[in-house]
Amino acid sequence: MPHRSVPHPAAPDESAGGRPTDLRPFMAAFPTGVSVVTTLDSDSVPHGLTCTSLASVALEPATLVVCIRAASPTLAVLLAEGHFAVNLLHERARGTSDLFASGAPDRFDRVEWRLPLGAGGPHLTADAHAVADCAVVRTVGFGDHTAVFAEARRVTVRDDREPLLYGLRRYAPWSAAAAAPQPAAQSGTRPAAPSGARRDLPTALRPAAPEGGTRVVR
Repeated sequence: MPHRSVPHPAAPDESAGGRPTDLRPFMAAFPTGVSVVTTLDSDSVPHGLTCTSLASVALEPATLVVCIRAASPTLAVLLAEGHFAVNLLHERARGTSDLFASGAPDRFDRVEWRLPLGAGGPHLTADAHAVADCAVVRTVGFGDHTAVFAEARRVTVRDDREPLLYGLRRYAPWSAAAAAPQPAAQSGTRPAAPSGARRDLPTALRPAAPEGGTRVVR
């Protein structure tokens, strides 16, 4: 019977001297979109923070997960009220990303926002190209963060704005990142989408939307 070697588990990094691994450089090398999570407390006071730890969990039911620092005042309100909104920032909203990351107490006085009927939290109307209104369904605490699983009850999308990106401690506009020709596009084929990803047509192939138009997806 031929002998097969079984790989051993990776040994811990002894060079760190027992110190915990710093995950930040690794995650900085994984560019993402930028969102602002918003909610209202029982006195209708708005709360919000910048969040890049966002992912889809399931399409049916439509479920998202956001990971928020456990000590965050916004998280405390969000869990108490049970609902929130995820505002995906467009590429001209870098200042709003920095503002909500700063924790400035007057941040909602410095942006345009509204609360549509049935909204999970404030919609940043001048800065978001898409908003998901969500209801909390489950939370999981781990280390210094809490993962909040939520059902997206309504999604609003603007077709006249492009996403803001963040990685390697820098911002970038989607329009610039997407401007470079892709090898697959040159050969007339589309690259395969990641597993579980939405397979939308490229922006250039979508029907044109009216200027400033929005779409609401139930």
